[in-house]
Amino acid sequence: MYRLLIADDEKIEMMVLHRTLERRLGGLCQVFEADNGREAVAVYEREQIQIAILDIEMPGINGIQAAEWIRKRDKKCCIIFLTAFDEFSYARKAIAVRALDYLLKPYDEEELISVVEEAMRLVDEREGQGIEKRDAGAAVPADKAWRREQTEGEEELEAVTSEPESNMRLSMVAEAIETYMRQNYREDISMQDAARAMNYSEAYFCKLFKQCFGKNFTARLAEYRVEAAKELLTGHMVNIREIGRAVGYEDSNYFAKVFKRITGQSPTEYRVSVYKENQQ
Repeated sequence: MYRLLIADDEKIEMMVLHRTLERRLGGLCQVFEADNGREAVAVYEREQIQIAILDIEMPGINGIQAAEWIRKRDKKCCIIFLTAFDEFSYARKAIAVRALDYLLKPYDEEELISVVEEAMRLVDEREGQGIEKRDAGAAVPADKAWRREQTEGEEELEAVTSEPESNMRLSMVAEAIETYMRQNYREDISMQDAARAMNYSEAYFCKLFKQCFGKNFTARLAEYRVEAAKELLTGHMVNIREIGRAVGYEDSNYFAKVFKRITGQSPTEYRVSVYKENQQ
């Protein structure tokens, strides 16, 4: 079982989140709770937490400080921020501690589960093969060009938040992102990879992506891969395991789980339903 921590000073919200995770993920996770950042650190240390879902505004040690403490000791823990505060300064700090994602309350349940499932996959990879490539450099790169891109992106984001993006601008950005996904969805890509490829700072890209698609990168990538898999599943002679690999999932069980969560059917069930429709 994955050891997952929820830290939130709002008791009701924590209870609802706890029940949601238990209902959607069954016996896959052992869920621990903390009322504040200090307690979150203590639970992390005592229970060897693998996935931490942290609120930001908490009394005493806040979620960012707790995450910084965790990250100094553990580069493998998957950190997810779940907060009501849509502030650039928080998003920037979340990127600095290599958070997997930064979700806003009220959260979309499907989006949340998608991120937690991705965290589980990363836990399996990191514990089985060591820290994967995207976390190999937890510190911000020292390269001057990258620093300049970070600064320019931050300045651009501040302008975006002070005056609305035009529809034409967002349309162009969305098209560029879709092109990147179409060309790279078969690879093990992350939000950080996409941001760098498009010469945006990670915090700015995170904000811009949400504006374009209304969801985070992880959830949109999963949807894109499943749509590609559905097309391949109409070819009856293709092995389902190979289809999973063709759309970016090395683990066939994980592919099947994501496919069923999004479509309501397993890959095999979907293939059978398409076959029956074509016979009518």
